[in-house]
Amino acid sequence: MRLPIVDRDPARLAARHEAAVLWASRPALFGLLRLAPLGGPVRRVPRLGWVVTDPVLARRVLNDPGHFTLLGEGGVGHLWAQVLGDYVYRIFDGPGHADLRRRARDLFTDATARPLVGRVFDPALRPAVARLRAGGEVDVADLSRLLVGRMMAELLGLDLPAGDGEYRRIFGTGERLARLALGSAASTALAPDVVAQAKGIIAELTRNVPRAFAEAPAETLLGRCRELGLTVQEASGLSALLLVAGTETAATAMTRTLALLHDTGQQHRLVADPDLLATAVREGLRVTTPAPVIGRGVSRDVTVGPAAMRAGERVLVLTHAANNRAGGFDLDRPYLPESRQLWFGAGRHLCLGAALARAELEHLLGGLLSAGPVRVVGRRAARGVLIPSYASLRIVAGGPATPARHQVAAPAKLVGDGR
Repeated sequence: MRLPIVDRDPARLAARHEAAVLWASRPALFGLLRLAPLGGPVRRVPRLGWVVTDPVLARRVLNDPGHFTLLGEGGVGHLWAQVLGDYVYRIFDGPGHADLRRRARDLFTDATARPLVGRVFDPALRPAVARLRAGGEVDVADLSRLLVGRMMAELLGLDLPAGDGEYRRIFGTGERLARLALGSAASTALAPDVVAQAKGIIAELTRNVPRAFAEAPAETLLGRCRELGLTVQEASGLSALLLVAGTETAATAMTRTLALLHDTGQQHRLVADPDLLATAVREGLRVTTPAPVIGRGVSRDVTVGPAAMRAGERVLVLTHAANNRAGGFDLDRPYLPESRQLWFGAGRHLCLGAALARAELEHLLGGLLSAGPVRVVGRRAARGVLIPSYASLRIVAGGPATPARHQVAAPAKLVGDGR
């Protein structure tokens, strides 16, 4: 029988639950994230290459396209070029990528992301909030997959029949695609059968993109891609990459952040003071860091801290370890300039969907906690997955008693309340 994690200290309890999620996903990843920082800010690890755990050095690597590339062995560009085609080498780095970023930089802003998320999420989120208020149970992990599946369908221009099952199926398809990268920590070279599987999944998910690209209204993602002068090929590739980068990462950030708010007892403060929502999102993304590792290849000899790196070597930036050096989830934590948005990457490859991810997390947390503090009645970590996550996180309204050090006033209305 699996025993629940029990700890009288809320911060320690939250840390232990997070550790359990990391361990369940891949014990090797858990060991790397916990042990690598003990060897200093940067060190060489057999079979993996250079490992960076310091946030300042991590940002230096990610901000230095002159010495590091994601197109060589160890980089995500090398991984996906095998699936999407050689055009990835043109648009993933160098002048082609700079041009694409310039044209696509306005695809997602805070101003455009929030109404998009509200329109796409609310048909599924509002019934879940109503169920909580009526005394029912909600599985936040399942809900987050449904919500992200809806967003994927929206961004890819998919014309789906009515019913939540289709959106869950789309999310599951994205999961299958991400899972194909599970063995890429030691090498980003994919086996031929893996490439064939990935190409089939991409073709299935983007089958409607050419039609939607031609017909989509200008205010939609694909319509804006067309208006910005992107080609159909670029729009299809961008859609596929958003799919890979934004499915499991967005869903796990939603679920794990709610768990952190519950486990630390800080949900009471957020319910009482909705102005803390942006801080809760930032702290949730920092602590969970859904993309815990970012790979790069060394393109030219360079010295990073004490490490003399040579062209052709690999670098793993352990973003999870770098972000968590500051400590656990804390709504009182001030802005950390050394981390900034390191959970989204850095430099020219900062996640294009960062504003969308923040808006998604804000809308989910605001909606669920508009029913008042919640109580976790069951949880199960996902096993053998690329992105550490919960397979299930079941909640009901009526949270546990507020910890003494987090006494707050009566609940206030939150974003997405719907009342």
